[in-house]
Amino acid sequence: MKLEERLNAFVKLNQVLSELSAFEQDEIITQAANNNRWFDTSNVEQALAGLIHLTEPVKMEAWLAGYNIQSAKQKIIGLIMAGNIPLVGFHDLMCVLLSGHKAAIKLSSQDLFLMQWIIRKLCEIEPAFIDQIDVCEQLKVMDAVIATGSNNTARYFDYYFGKYPHIIRKNRTSLAILNGKETDTELMELGKDVFTYFGLGCRNVSKIWVPQDYDFLPLLDLWASFKKVADNFKYHNNYEYNKSIYLVNGVTHLDTGFLLLTESEALTSPISVLYYQKYQNLTEVDQYLTENQDKIQCTVSSQLSKKFIPFGQTQVPEVSDYADGMDVMRFLNTL
Repeated sequence: MKLEERLNAFVKLNQVLSELSAFEQDEIITQAANNNRWFDTSNVEQALAGLIHLTEPVKMEAWLAGYNIQSAKQKIIGLIMAGNIPLVGFHDLMCVLLSGHKAAIKLSSQDLFLMQWIIRKLCEIEPAFIDQIDVCEQLKVMDAVIATGSNNTARYFDYYFGKYPHIIRKNRTSLAILNGKETDTELMELGKDVFTYFGLGCRNVSKIWVPQDYDFLPLLDLWASFKKVADNFKYHNNYEYNKSIYLVNGVTHLDTGFLLLTESEALTSPISVLYYQKYQNLTEVDQYLTENQDKIQCTVSSQLSKKFIPFGQTQVPEVSDYADGMDVMRFLNTL
């Protein structure tokens, strides 16, 4: 297959996703929820919208123009996918196929239906992909590996796949820096960064930095509109568990009835908990960012800088926004 043919398949996928009927979307949502109770209607809709955004034709062409993709010898790329949020492994699969390689995929048990569904759609659009994709229980034959997991599984991946060219991703999370002058709109957008996907993704904000005299009441009043997250029994169970731990141990915290806020120097908070840390000057924050750069996926701020993401944009990555900042296309193109 030529690059133009591979790219055209994803352009057509963009159209297929954009034109899904209400009935088709309802069926997808039902099946996804049966596979994983975290995958509710809003989260699957968000994931599908994210794929449409990711495969926008003009942006895809501009992205690929930055690479000199050669018709080199085809390699088999082992993909070990995560399943913390819907369709989180799609970008890696797209990169492998567009680079002209084959994908040997170990799916996450948490995201079987949606990934199998999107693979079927791709193969219906471009039958040549049937020979380029192998979904398998065990990765046995491969030339390189891209594996996504936790800090614990990363050690396992390193042991078994370290001899291959590889990208191995560990735990990451995101944080936000507030100055106390944010508008109501910005704070509501920040709520999306916190609550989308119930906070399960590495692009979810799990900690906020605030000024010493920060008043949380306006923020929490605005965020009352996100209380529907507690309708999910898995999220609600996490909230009740963490609340009981804080009460028993006498941990000072704020409680909205669906979100717990507590002061902590740690970076990654449990589900239903948002950490905060106070600063006297931004030098403290910069030092923290530097010390934890290998654990941070996104930093959200109103400051205009390439290293910061605007409020509300963490869950709308561009096609060139690589997980952990590791350029997958360049990796694949140099094998």
